[in-house]
Amino acid sequence: MSKNRNIAASMGLLSVAGLGLVGCNQPAAEQAAKKPNIVFIMSDDHAFQAISAYGHEGLNKTPNIDRIAKEGAIFNRAFVTNSICAPSRAVMLTGKHSFKNGKVDNVQPFDWNQNNFPKLLQQNGYQTALIGKIHLDGLPQGFDFSAVLPGQGHYYNPEFIINGEKQTIPGYVTDLTTEMSLKWLKERDPNKPFCLLYHQKAPHREWLPAERHYKEYTKMTFKEPETLFDDYEGRGWAAHEQEMNILKDQNWAGDSKVRPEVMDELGIPQTLTWDKAAFKSNLGRMDEKQRAAWDAVYDPIIDEFKKNYPNMSQEDLMHWRFQRYMQDYLGCIAAVDDGVGQMLDFLKENGLDENTIVVYTSDQGFYLGEHGWFDKRFMYEESFRMPLLIKYPKEIKPGTVIDELVQNIDFAPTFLDYAGVEIPADMQGVSMRKLMSKEASEWRDAIYYTYYEYPSIHMVKRHYGVRTDRYKLIHFYYDIDEWELYDLEKDPQEMKNVYDDPAYADVQKMMHTRLTELREKYGDSDANDQRFLKEYLDVVKQ
Repeated sequence: MSKNRNIAASMGLLSVAGLGLVGCNQPAAEQAAKKPNIVFIMSDDHAFQAISAYGHEGLNKTPNIDRIAKEGAIFNRAFVTNSICAPSRAVMLTGKHSFKNGKVDNVQPFDWNQNNFPKLLQQNGYQTALIGKIHLDGLPQGFDFSAVLPGQGHYYNPEFIINGEKQTIPGYVTDLTTEMSLKWLKERDPNKPFCLLYHQKAPHREWLPAERHYKEYTKMTFKEPETLFDDYEGRGWAAHEQEMNILKDQNWAGDSKVRPEVMDELGIPQTLTWDKAAFKSNLGRMDEKQRAAWDAVYDPIIDEFKKNYPNMSQEDLMHWRFQRYMQDYLGCIAAVDDGVGQMLDFLKENGLDENTIVVYTSDQGFYLGEHGWFDKRFMYEESFRMPLLIKYPKEIKPGTVIDELVQNIDFAPTFLDYAGVEIPADMQGVSMRKLMSKEASEWRDAIYYTYYEYPSIHMVKRHYGVRTDRYKLIHFYYDIDEWELYDLEKDPQEMKNVYDDPAYADVQKMMHTRLTELREKYGDSDANDQRFLKEYLDVVKQ
């Protein structure tokens, strides 16, 4: 059975009597009378630096994602409220900070019974679908159709939970997610507006690109960041004690793809207990043909590494591991970009592009070797800032650039605003609609951040903070009590904490005031921090 026929069979639950294919090329007047459609594309751990529209040279090209910026708006200061997978998605759905929606970390459960924007759209005549990664346990609520990955999902021959039923579908997860999304659009009711959450697993760890991309990307060499060998001088204990270093903390087998037997032969110990198991599990999902193609490319790379390893310095190993990381990470993004192109082409070819809001974002930012790191979690810019590009020809002019401070709490109210649905009073975000149409006369001047998942993998300490246009104040707490203050204008890479610098005494006072104001505005407190800490420790210590 072909891959497409497998998808069709697996999505048989979509077949509803009376549903036809998309009404192509509908008259403009008919389209104008409709509420806008929404295609909300979210990837996982996609750093803004890895989108070529943001202008970072020496990395990959994302021509299709860039089309959204060219035809609409690009946000230069979009930020997450809590830089970790499941909490970010809970914020996206509810429009509320983590401490309000209850999903503060990847451990605590998410309450699907609370309100979310797809539920409200569904109640107001929208067809809704969620396809791909959501990383929130339980049957998704607010969707006419859902096909989600269990947990983090797998890159090759993944399982999907389709309307509550688990099925394994042969193929590559990024392509399958795109094909399922396009199929749902083709089979929707053309007389109703739609909201599609088209959410990719990629480029989440561990990084396994599609065959067409790893054959290309493993031959590439990528520019290293200036801070790859950062020693964290001038920063507090949180930066020193993290476990996110590419050389020290990435898995040799699971991440760098060094075969377990080669690790044993070279005497390389596992970084984490699941290092070799991850390699075997991920590649073990491949069928014979997929595995043969993979081995034909990766075996020579690892054989060359095996030959050179005895004479490699620690610096040499960091250079090698950085390139291995970038080759696979960016290779995964290439398939995401392919899918975005297919989606944009489909909307245009079916006369839907003028009346469809298309969003591209990620659940958070990611480190691509800055400070020597991978992963996310910190309030430092690379993981705090996320990509955001939105097109909607009816209201957003091509080439719009937005520099105001926005966050993922703003997604839900924005979609409801465009749909003409009343925004619930308990949503803490603000609609970005007038920002994009350049009608906004006022906007927020500061944003608030929280992070809770510690002690845990990567050992990023609990913290919260405030960022304004120029300054950032962070408080690390629980097993330490440290404050960090950064002048982002003079120190955009956040290399020097100026909290105790007398020259910044007035700035420090001002930022403490802003932090107190935001904590009061959003309803956060030290009591919240202690409650969530206790709930977390009660679970992880069991």
